[in-house]
Amino acid sequence: MSQISACHSNDFDSQGLTQGRHLVVEFESQTLTVYDGDVEAYRFPVSTALNGPGELEGSGCTPRGWHQIRARIGAGLPTGAVLVGRRPTGEIYSPELARKFPQRDWILSRILWLSGLERGKNRGGSVDTMRRYIYIHGTPDTEPMGVAKSHGCIRMRNSDVIRLFDLVVPGTPVLIR
Repeated sequence: MSQISACHSNDFDSQGLTQGRHLVVEFESQTLTVYDGDVEAYRFPVSTALNGPGELEGSGCTPRGWHQIRARIGAGLPTGAVLVGRRPTGEIYSPELARKFPQRDWILSRILWLSGLERGKNRGGSVDTMRRYIYIHGTPDTEPMGVAKSHGCIRMRNSDVIRLFDLVVPGTPVLIR
């Protein structure tokens, strides 16, 4: 078994989730890798939750396990476009805007909204990833990548999330581990 096949092996492989394009987010390396089958196509630095991995609502943790991209939000928005409640505000992120709204958890450029695929682990009840509003999204370029600092989402550089957005469709499998 190849190294990549071995790293994906679990109950969901029998459903073919790793045969086509899929994403793997790694807590240890703070990376998001795009695979085409067993072939690594792209790798991006990310920032997962400061509170670490976990599924419970209100935990501020990044959920583990198999997910899918449920929705793609922000197509055509300019780099740095501010989104609040999954809607563009018409603002473009700037240091001045950051000083004006220091309490905001900045969601910029694009949103890939995740939905859990494992009932009882990351789907349903108090562990439901989608109802927790867990996204892959852009963040200010001043925020560090490769360091766990988010409030539960998976943060990316704006240029990277825009590139990723164009590589995926709703239903693309995402493994977070």
